[in-house]
Amino acid sequence: MLSRNRMLIRSLLSSSFPCTRNFSGTTPPPRKFLETGDTLRQTRIFTNEDVTEYSKASLDSNPLHFDSEFARNAGFEDRLVHGMLVAALFPRIIASHFPGAVYVSQSLHYKSPVYVGDAVVGEVQVTNIRKNKSRYIVKFLTKCFKNDKLLVIDGEAVAILPTLAEEKVNVVD
Repeated sequence: MLSRNRMLIRSLLSSSFPCTRNFSGTTPPPRKFLETGDTLRQTRIFTNEDVTEYSKASLDSNPLHFDSEFARNAGFEDRLVHGMLVAALFPRIIASHFPGAVYVSQSLHYKSPVYVGDAVVGEVQVTNIRKNKSRYIVKFLTKCFKNDKLLVIDGEAVAILPTLAEEKVNVVD
């Protein structure tokens, strides 16, 4: 009896069965693969706390970021958000869609100031994809807009992606 059970188990294990991952009967949505021309976006409103925390981490305590009167005397409407903090939207956008991405380079051109409380849309657009072994080297045009239209930063970035299959990951603010 024991030997017959073993034979049955071996037979079942060596058999080929179709693999089904969705037991609910639904099929997963098709995965989106990154292509030249694709654009990814995220919106962020920068707060006083963001500016303070960035200043602590970067050791950038320029009074333009903390003193409204100083900023106005320098010709601005109010206190500025650090330009590099705004530009940090770019690697965040890429990593939130492609976990494990390695940010390689970034050029930046600051066009207009960003103030605390401004809603900023960061945008990365794929301009080139090159396969290198099992990874992908992707070049992006990078732009940030405030008030949905005013260009505040533009530039280019390069990142190494482990895959071209997008995987939306929740990012923590």
